Amino acid sequence: MSLSAMARLRRAALTAALALLAFGPAAAHEFKSGPIEVVHPWARATPPAAKVGGGYAEIRNDGSEPDRLVSVTAEVAGRVEIHEMGVKDGVMTMRPVEGGVPVPANGTAALAPGGYHLMLLELKRPLKAGESFAGTMTFEKAGTIAVTFDVQAIGSTGAGH
Repeated sequence: MSLSAMARLRRAALTAALALLAFGPAAAHEFKSGPIEVVHPWARATPPAAKVGGGYAEIRNDGSEPDRLVSVTAEVAGRVEIHEMGVKDGVMTMRPVEGGVPVPANGTAALAPGGYHLMLLELKRPLKAGESFAGTMTFEKAGTIAVTFDVQAIGSTGAGH
């Protein structure tokens, strides 16, 4: 092999390695603004005629000041509300959260089935497992973070991501 062919091969290998490094953060499915990091935003697939869906994520705050998730958008929904599910006197309740979800300093907040979650209202199309859609999460201090929600199976718990 000639010296110029070896140099081209080394350059190609270096370019491929750098490309893999560049895609590493995207593959991790994390989105960050300042100390706030949104980890693995996801939604459950919906039946074909559903007009409502659920969205979830983990929110990490590496900062020394608390923050608050105050609003969310999703391209697949006419509107998104932040809700909380709970059990009171043996009765399951779900209600919109006034003022958003607190994210403690140096802590996390979970948007997960059975607790705080996102209600994707007025769906424009069914959510199909394996697809994704764009959205935003707006925080009181960190501002707006563009995110991509992965759509998982109808009964998914989001575990393993």
